[in-house]
Amino acid sequence: MNRDRFPGLRDGWARLDGPAGTQMVDSAITAMDDFMRSGHNANHGGLFAAAMRTDKLVASTRASVATLLGADPRGVAFGPSMTDMTMRFAGAVGRTLSPGDEVVCSRLDHDANVRPWVIHAERNGATVRFADPEPDTLELPPSAVEQVLTDRTRWVAVTAASNAVGTIPDLPGIVEAAHAAGARLYVDAVHAAPHRRLDFEALGCDALACSAYKWFGPHIGILTARPEVLEELQPDKLRPSPDEIPDRWELGTLPFESLAGVRAAADYMLSTDWDTVREHEQALLRTALDGLGTMSHVTLYGAAVERAPTLMFNVAGRTAAEVAAALAEREIAVWHGNYYAHELEQHLGLAPHGAVRAGFVHYNDEADAERLMAAVADLAPGP
Repeated sequence: MNRDRFPGLRDGWARLDGPAGTQMVDSAITAMDDFMRSGHNANHGGLFAAAMRTDKLVASTRASVATLLGADPRGVAFGPSMTDMTMRFAGAVGRTLSPGDEVVCSRLDHDANVRPWVIHAERNGATVRFADPEPDTLELPPSAVEQVLTDRTRWVAVTAASNAVGTIPDLPGIVEAAHAAGARLYVDAVHAAPHRRLDFEALGCDALACSAYKWFGPHIGILTARPEVLEELQPDKLRPSPDEIPDRWELGTLPFESLAGVRAAADYMLSTDWDTVREHEQALLRTALDGLGTMSHVTLYGAAVERAPTLMFNVAGRTAAEVAAALAEREIAVWHGNYYAHELEQHLGLAPHGAVRAGFVHYNDEADAERLMAAVADLAPGP
């Protein structure tokens, strides 16, 4: 993998913090800089040249992202974060719910795909039921979701990959189960997007959200949905703002310079050999799991057969924060706590300290994995 495409890696740190946000690819950085220097920076909808160029930028970014996600450009909307877009979407869904209706979430998910549904279900008299991962592997099979589906289930919200332990649920099976029960499916693809090629249409879900800064772009949230779903739902919006989709799902003026970066990052992703990425990342994951798994002072969480290259662990006698600080002293960046996987932290009884999380993306290399293992080995208690 060409690490030279990522200027942020030049400081020598082992950047294993990718699950919280990746380094930007050079073409995205250049695209943002070029746009800001071009004089094309104008609001869209105007009848002069710069405004028309901005319209073209927005349209081309929708098209690139739609191609990346296997979706219809008419169903692609942008916002400040995936959390914001999900809160907005869940709010619109909430107004269609009635007392007694149900929404299903999972305890494997980031809270961005849990709390918005809980908030808006409760506001409208509906309830949320939870699907639990398998106790030993932390896998989420369709049967786990089927157990909590009823004839009152209206939406199922589930992750495409756990941001904590990397579990990749059987989404096709979950989609089939949800639709068989008469429910629609909302997918959090934030953690999956840099690791697996997504195909919204082939998957058959009804809405999906992700974040460009998790796939080497700037901080932009993306909502993609079936155009008929966006047409049907009514988000909160200003009266003069557009009523057509997807524009009515975008509040205020978009950050056009960031969209230039999103388009470049999407084009970079489209040029990626996904088989090579998966083979490389899985090799790094195996190296780390095999090494840490031999250390008696390390507890690993999760053992899903299908998983993103993400691992969660604790070290005996030390809090997660203490481990993260010790690794930072050796210029190894990892996360600690619950990384907003609140339900999973509670489910595993890890509160209040959570666990350490390290994740690989395709710009990481074998040296990064070796540095992690050596540093954790040195945290073993003395004789």
